[in-house]
Amino acid sequence: MTAIPFVETRGAAGYLRTPTAEIERLRWSDAGWSLGESPDGLPGIEALRPLRGLSVEWPGAMTEQERRAALDGLMNLAFAGVPLTSALPDRVPDWVSPDFAALLTDRGWLSVNREAGPRCLADLRREEHSVRLRRLAPRPALTPTVSVVMSSKRPHLLASALAQIALQRHVEVEVLLGLHGIADHPLARRAVEECELPISVVSADAGTPFGALLDLAAARASGEFVAKWDDDDWYGPEHLSDLLLARRASGADIVGTAAEFFYLEPLTTTIRRISYTSEVWTDFVAGGTILLARDDFPGFEPLPRGVDAALLKSQHARGARIYRAHGLGYVLRRSHSEGHTWQLPLAHFLKVAHNQWRGFRPSLLLEAS
Repeated sequence: MTAIPFVETRGAAGYLRTPTAEIERLRWSDAGWSLGESPDGLPGIEALRPLRGLSVEWPGAMTEQERRAALDGLMNLAFAGVPLTSALPDRVPDWVSPDFAALLTDRGWLSVNREAGPRCLADLRREEHSVRLRRLAPRPALTPTVSVVMSSKRPHLLASALAQIALQRHVEVEVLLGLHGIADHPLARRAVEECELPISVVSADAGTPFGALLDLAAARASGEFVAKWDDDDWYGPEHLSDLLLARRASGADIVGTAAEFFYLEPLTTTIRRISYTSEVWTDFVAGGTILLARDDFPGFEPLPRGVDAALLKSQHARGARIYRAHGLGYVLRRSHSEGHTWQLPLAHFLKVAHNQWRGFRPSLLLEAS
């Protein structure tokens, strides 16, 4: 590999889910952090992507300036999503923060059996570790404000959906809720009354196009960002902050996640598909995960279905840059009875599954109890 000076990367863009090379040693030298015995410093991030990870060999005595440089280099690698571990877990120096040290000494992602074939969990555990490292990136001085837009015609799902929004970390959230023909339902009223977040409710009869109601709700947004939310899906508590981190790193106009995890309710089965790659520029993200700046939000078209796809298509045609981040903190629900705005048979999801589990088995990043 030709060595080039290491600089802060644009986040995890280009992350490889399945490594093709083993873990390399990361050693401090006169050139800074280096691979193995190389005297030339680190190669570029793209050259590190195929590695399963880097094992940090801690230097001995260092000056304060060297410590700062060493920590900056490690944090840059973490921000880029390069999996890191400590070669000597009991010797992490005190100039490494406790949160960072805890991740470096967590070897759970390394203990998964990699000989179980392409459907094993090793790559998933490795990616979860990578995402946790990315989250160590310094946060903005001001907490981002996000207007979460959601429409529902399923009153029995509202309390759960609003509770998940309330659990979002590192953001300030307001909820813009469209009630689609259920404004008078007791479950809907109770969910709204018990919501602890700022909430604005717009109601319309069941004949109002889905997109029209969403747009009425979104028109009330006051946050710096607008995020789409689906009432029947599951979101991890760092879903929004992960999207904002990906947006800040990539410079994208629109960010969203890959649609990876699906819970097939009639079959009580969870599947994961990875045909949609993540950490890439694209023209498509999962509709329930779209996030963009409020100043760039064009509104939703008054369509009965396909509202998310129409928004992405129109914005991409106008030159908007769309980035698809990891989908580990998001699970889509599919059932026979809920009347989804897009329809595919359950057999389709089983056919495209890379992993399949009995029961509800999301990524660990969903933090499901």
